[in-house]
Amino acid sequence: MEFQLDQAKKILRRTPVTLNSLLRDVPETWLHSNEGPETWSPFDVVGHLIHGEEADWIPRARIILEQGERGTFEPFDRFAMFEKSRGKSLPELLDRFEELRAQSLQELEALNLTPELLKKRGTHPELGVVTLNQLLSTWVVHDLGHVGQIVRVMAKQYDEAVGPWKAYLPVLTR
Repeated sequence: MEFQLDQAKKILRRTPVTLNSLLRDVPETWLHSNEGPETWSPFDVVGHLIHGEEADWIPRARIILEQGERGTFEPFDRFAMFEKSRGKSLPELLDRFEELRAQSLQELEALNLTPELLKKRGTHPELGVVTLNQLLSTWVVHDLGHVGQIVRVMAKQYDEAVGPWKAYLPVLTR
């Protein structure tokens, strides 16, 4: 499927709603459990998504539009959420994510992107030349990947409890 900006915005708009529905008022044990060492809990993922809103998607889109390939993106700290989320509650993080995503979507709308602008190129510090189209496509897939990650992590909390039905539950074996 080719990237379509209107469809992408619809998906991006749904992520905060989805996370609120899935995680708000869920017991803490579900929110802070993970899949083992060096893996992320649902709480960690929401913090990571917040950091992405602050430092990744729209800031990088602006670099592409304003500087083109001359402007190399700042490296993204994939683990910044561990420090930035410390001491906060999940409802605080969910509210902050919802607020930041709404701002990001307003800014995206204000860019008045055309098919020609979506072809503009920027420079990623590790990947090299990328297009705005690719950046925005990645934003959508990044959201969906992390929603899937949260669901998988939560499902694995009942890994043993399901007994022999585990054979029919691929979410537990991935």
